[in-house]
Formats: sequence, structure tokens, C-alpha cells
Amino acid sequence: MNENGPLNWSDAHILGYAPMDQIHEEFVQLIARLQAARDDELPELLGAMEEHLQAHFGEENAWMRNTDFPPRDCHIEQHDAVLKSVHEVQELLAQGNTEVCRALVQALADWFPNHATHLDSALAHWLCKRRLGGKPIILRRSISSNIICD
Repeated sequence: MNENGPLNWSDAHILGYAPMDQIHEEFVQLIARLQAARDDELPELLGAMEEHLQAHFGEENAWMRNTDFPPRDCHIEQHDAVLKSVHEVQELLAQGNTEVCRALVQALADWFPNHATHLDSALAHWLCKRRLGGKPIILRRSISSNIICD
């Protein structure tokens, strides 16, 4: 888990569906920028995170709906809850509350690995199976080329 520490991208986060992995890497990079940001940088970076999450969740939600992914409702509800929290924190940040913004950033850093491992991994497997007939094969080494489904 990532509690109270920085979130960094590694091949441990790769799920084997390239479009999803790219979106996740962008998310992790934004979290890292937010974790290292000065207070005066938070509004702009949280705005960038909100834009990213709209696109990120929109893409995943579309994949789930377009392929009739069975557990999509729970997954989409989690996306909606995260976006709601981001919007609420944006309002509080606009009033000068940087602490609540930093708490949200850490909560997102703590939330992501579990969400990706359980919900997004199942979606990646579903998408690869529909496209290629099987789950993705992922090789994880310190220096590796990962076999992924594009």
C-alpha cells in the first residue's frame, strides 16, 4: 500500500491493456506532481487532475458500457464518487483550504493501487479476452519489455 508516501509509476502497476496503462501512468504522474506541489500550485494542478479524471473515467466507463462488462455499475459508482470528492475539494481549495487538498491527494494515492489491482485489472482482462481471446501476459522485471494488449 502507499499510505502517507509518494505514489510512483512502476511496472507493478501495468495491467496489460496498453490504453489503460497509459491513462494510469498519466494519473500517477499527476499525483506525484500534486504531492510535490507548493500551495500556490495546487489549484492549477487539481484542475489538471479533474480534467484528467473526467477523461480517464470517461474512457473506462465507455469501455465497460460498450462491451457489457458485467460488474460495471460498482466500478462506475466508484469513479463518480472520486469525481464528486475532487469537485468538493476544488471548492474548498478556492477558499484557501490547502490541507483538505493535500488530504485528497494522499487519499487518491492510497486508493489507486487497490482500485487498479481489483477493479481495473478485471476490466483489462475482460477487454483483452474479448479482443484476443485470453488474459494479457505481463512480465515484470526491473528492466523488462512487457507483453501487452494494444
